[in-house]
Amino acid sequence: MRVFKFGGASVKDSEAVRNVAKILKNFADEKICVVVSAMGKTTNALERITKCYYDNDENLNKEFEELKRFHKEILGELFPESDHSIYNEINNLFVEVEWAIEDAATGTYDFEYDQIVSIGELASTKIVSAYLNDNGVKSKWFDVRDIIKTDNTYREGNVYWDETILNTHNTIGKHFENNSGIAITQGFIGCTSENFTTTLGREGSDYSAGILAYGLGATEMTIWKDVPGMLNADPKWFDSTEKLNHISYREAIELAYYGATVIHPKTIKPLQNKSIPLLVKSFLDYTTEGTLIDEETTEDSLIPSFIFKMDQLLISLSPKDFSFIVEGNMQDIFGVFSKHKVTMNLMQNSALNLSVTVDNDEQKTPGLLEELKKDYKVWLNNGLELVTIRHYNSKTIERVTKGKDILVEQKSRHTARFVMKDLGKAEV
Repeated sequence: MRVFKFGGASVKDSEAVRNVAKILKNFADEKICVVVSAMGKTTNALERITKCYYDNDENLNKEFEELKRFHKEILGELFPESDHSIYNEINNLFVEVEWAIEDAATGTYDFEYDQIVSIGELASTKIVSAYLNDNGVKSKWFDVRDIIKTDNTYREGNVYWDETILNTHNTIGKHFENNSGIAITQGFIGCTSENFTTTLGREGSDYSAGILAYGLGATEMTIWKDVPGMLNADPKWFDSTEKLNHISYREAIELAYYGATVIHPKTIKPLQNKSIPLLVKSFLDYTTEGTLIDEETTEDSLIPSFIFKMDQLLISLSPKDFSFIVEGNMQDIFGVFSKHKVTMNLMQNSALNLSVTVDNDEQKTPGLLEELKKDYKVWLNNGLELVTIRHYNSKTIERVTKGKDILVEQKSRHTARFVMKDLGKAEV
């Protein structure tokens, strides 16, 4: 039994959906659980809709109509018969959004976000499942909110593992015991005990697939990407990249932790716990080998890997009474970051200062900064980039730091990290 995960790029338009069907036809006789993300840039669009709704922005209807038009075009190209049942199914999903945004927001931003943004995965999986069934690939659609149960930490739901594993056996597991056909479900989303939708963190569909692979005891999991495997750098930053053919769980966790976008950071743990191999393969050429991630291996261990995180905010703190930064301060500061759900991408401290790099999230960072200013002096630098080099050398450091002003530098035996800006760029 295998678990496949197809991301947004793999279902970005009608031709991409046809390509997914072409791939899955090769596995039609196997037990395959398929996890699908929202189509193309749908999650980004739904995030804009959520922000417009929460801010009472006049562009709300325009953004929503554009999202509906995008899906309607894909439906028209995949299902020529206008009376096909899929049209009503997708229309009903968007009616749910219309109902949600009719009245003023009553919940927190994170709560409203999860109720609205989750529609993207529900729409994409219904479309993919319907297309497969119409084109000779038997499939059954499952609502993952009946399976993955979480607490009510909206946008970062914490999984209730025992309940989730039981649900996985009782739904998808029983489907494979009693029926043939591929199981189709959503990534990224879960559900609370009060039946409110949660999300598992941005790009969390990989994690969803890992959860289901663990619950089903899968023989392997495959992430299908628009690249030939896990590369040592993002092609949008480097003209020349190198594929990592075979790496360990440990190396994959390190790369994901530092921000490699190929794999969600939480994906590896459930797979490693059951020794489930992870493959990263290209949906553009499914016959190629891709990258294998499994138990410890030394292959590829010395290939330098480059990870870029852009639009970073450097927050520097100092006690107002000129005292040292000690354990008590650290405990308080970490508590404030946890309260506002802001992740520290890099941290460096001295006797009197603590510097932290975070994503510049306009929903989270303003409240964080206001609370920090109550007890600390706060200095900010924005518009920065955080570069991580795994297995670095002097040549790779020179390659990424040339023409840059380095604000923070850290080095360990295997990893070098730099918070940088372009020379001459103004500070805030």
